[in-house]
Amino acid sequence: MSELVIRNLHAHANGEPILRGVDLVVPKGQVHALMGPNGSGKSTLAKIIAGDPSYTVTEGEVLLDGVNVLEMEPDERARAGLYLAFQYPVEVPGVSIANFLRLAVNARRPEGDEISVLELYRKIQQAVRALNWDESIIERNLHEGFSGGEKKRSEILQLLVLEPRYAILDETDSGLDVDALKTVAAGVNAARGPNFGALVITHYQRLLNYIIPDRVHVMIEGRVIAEGFKELAVELDQKGYDWVREQVAA
Repeated sequence: MSELVIRNLHAHANGEPILRGVDLVVPKGQVHALMGPNGSGKSTLAKIIAGDPSYTVTEGEVLLDGVNVLEMEPDERARAGLYLAFQYPVEVPGVSIANFLRLAVNARRPEGDEISVLELYRKIQQAVRALNWDESIIERNLHEGFSGGEKKRSEILQLLVLEPRYAILDETDSGLDVDALKTVAAGVNAARGPNFGALVITHYQRLLNYIIPDRVHVMIEGRVIAEGFKELAVELDQKGYDWVREQVAA
């Protein structure tokens, strides 16, 4: 079955345990939300899936359509179809968005099968329109001098052009006003389809008013302790995370 499977994942940083047995499945064709308070391990999970060497995995696996990506280098994971939108996107001076996208797309294609200029331009045009952005943005250097909202919109632009099999979106709503939030959500919704799965990491239910998740998972203290449908996110917004702790304990 086509799915992203996180199974019994344990990890630590500098000897301190952070993930304590995470189990989570995102089938292809679905968008899932991962919610939890600060320090629960959500961003750590995203970084480990992407291959951040700051963390040590001591047990468990992350399967991308049956293949354990923990045995791959970060660039191999990207070529296999994983995409991570960072909580704090970095600036890359001297590299335009257009050139970055050309390099990124070609890195995922077989040698000698580079994307044509016309095909790349078509993909970029479609993505720019989905994000209600001016096409001139692609000539700017990647994230250099961008506002927080522009950086998040740029990450979704990359998502739409690269067309990964699975995306991990780490607090894409962080620091966005309502208009920027709607625009970013529209981009994520444009990516939805039978060949795409996503895990949207967020603290707040408001993002899920615009990106309606197929499932909601709740992580607390390094474990996924509850899951449900969109209504679970609404209850969390109203009652807080202590409420779900009490529900699980009961």
